[in-house]
Parts: sequence; structure tokens; C-alpha cells
Amino acid sequence: MTKKNIMFGYIIINQGEMKIKDFEIYHSYYCGLCRSLKAAAGKRGQLTLSYDMTFLVMTLTALYEPQTTRKSCRCEAHPAKKHLERSNIFSDYSADMNLILSYYKCIDDWIDEKKHSRLLYARMLQKKMKELQSPYGKKMKKISKCLKEIREGEKNCDSNPDRMAGLFGQIMGELFVWQEDEWKDTLYRMGFYLGKYIYLLDAYEDVEEDKKRENYNPYLLEKPLYSWQPVYGEPDFDEKCEQMLKMMMSECSRAFEMLPIIKYGDILRNILYSGVWTKFEIVKNERKKKQEENHERSI
Repeated sequence: MTKKNIMFGYIIINQGEMKIKDFEIYHSYYCGLCRSLKAAAGKRGQLTLSYDMTFLVMTLTALYEPQTTRKSCRCEAHPAKKHLERSNIFSDYSADMNLILSYYKCIDDWIDEKKHSRLLYARMLQKKMKELQSPYGKKMKKISKCLKEIREGEKNCDSNPDRMAGLFGQIMGELFVWQEDEWKDTLYRMGFYLGKYIYLLDAYEDVEEDKKRENYNPYLLEKPLYSWQPVYGEPDFDEKCEQMLKMMMSECSRAFEMLPIIKYGDILRNILYSGVWTKFEIVKNERKKKQEENHERSI
């Protein structure tokens, strides 16, 4: 089996359930993160922009309440109209974390699949990585170590989805801890379970494609270790996957509620309690529709 690539884009808002003013605030932090990525690594840095890291910016901003800069500006993506950007130290921090994660993912892809495009992109980020080694050397070592263990687990077809998801959880936990203070354990726990959620939801979304391409996927194992493990093709596959995901987000949300967050609480809860389920519901419903269509054709 070849490896499975972990994608981002699951930690998003439910815009239909969000007030217009809250969406504008959220989007302004997204734009601020984009600006920080450009400042850190140019256009190649902007290519790594994700909603997941916008959530990190807003979580840390709501908790520590740093001085935040607001300005109206144009960008290449929206040149015709000015839009509001909000940025602070956590925009820069999250941009650095995003670049570090992207760099080691590219190295990981090169080692495993010899993707030259990934090697090229990693080389483009090497200068920036040297700059980040001093302030974030410990985090970089941890991320590299966990990605290596994920790669080895996939190569050996690790049959425990909780352990594999936990490795990615450790990475996200590391990203959420900005400094060694009274909130570090709670932030780590929040990031840890969010990371597990991302890994498991990514596996759920890609299970059919992974089966077709013979990629590793923890839901494609013929002999699962435990009765609670979801197995693709079994009648209760969707229910078991949903139950696992609910457990991850329950623990993540429990950690979040322990933080003394007031500002942006509505936006962050929109993401944690509603937005993160948007992709799951889309995938589940599309799969169910496809299965019903296949059943009708077979009759």
C-alpha cells in the first residue's frame, strides 16, 4: 500500500448559521493570515493558506487578546474592492506554523513517493526553515518525528486508527501551544483532539479513492483489532465513523470550554459545534445517494 495524504480544510464555519458581522470578522482574520504568509514566504507561502489555521489565529487571539491591527486594503485575489484585514502576533505565529507543517509534509511526500514538485517546494522554503529553527526548533523536531511515525505506520498498514490519528493529533497539539503557561495543557488537548478529528475525517472522505488507488486507509483493513473500529463496506460503517468523530470533537470542545474566552466566542463555537460537521454531512449524503443509485441500477 502507498501512503495516504492528510488534507486540510475541515475546520470551517457554517456560514448559514453565522451573523453577517461575525463572518466579516472571521474573513478579516483569514485575510490577515494570508498577508502574514506572504510577508513570511512570498506567494509560495500564500499557497498554504487554510481555514484550519484561521481557526488557530482566532482561538489564540480570543484567549490572549493581543493588540490587533485593522486596515482596509486590496489584494490580488480581490483587486476591485478593498476589504478589512485583522492581524496580530498570532497571524504571524500561525503563518510560521503553517509553513513548518507544509515543509515537513513536502519532505515526507518526497521520501515516500518521490514527488519532485514536493521536493522543489520544500527547497523553496528551506531558507525560511533555517530562520524558524531558533524560535521553533522543538516544535519542528516534534512535527518531523510524528510525520515519520505516520509514514512508517502507513507503510506497515497499522491496524489501529486511534493510534494513527493520535500521531496527527500530537502535531496539532504542538501547534496550538503558543507558550509555556497555564493554558498550555488545555490548548494542547484541544489541538490534539482536533488533529485526530482531521485525520479520521480525511480517511472517511477518501476511503473509496484510497481503495481504488490501493492507498493506506485505517478503514480498509480486513482484520480490525477492535469491534468498535469502522470497516468500509460494513452496514454500520457510517454510524461508527460518526461516533468516533463525535468523540473527538466532544473532547476538543470540552477543552475549549475550559478556556476563559469571551471575545469571538460565537464564531469559534460556530466552527466547533457546527462548521466542522459540514464536510462530514456532505460526504455522508453523497455516498448514501451514490449507493442508492447503484442499488436501483442493480434491480
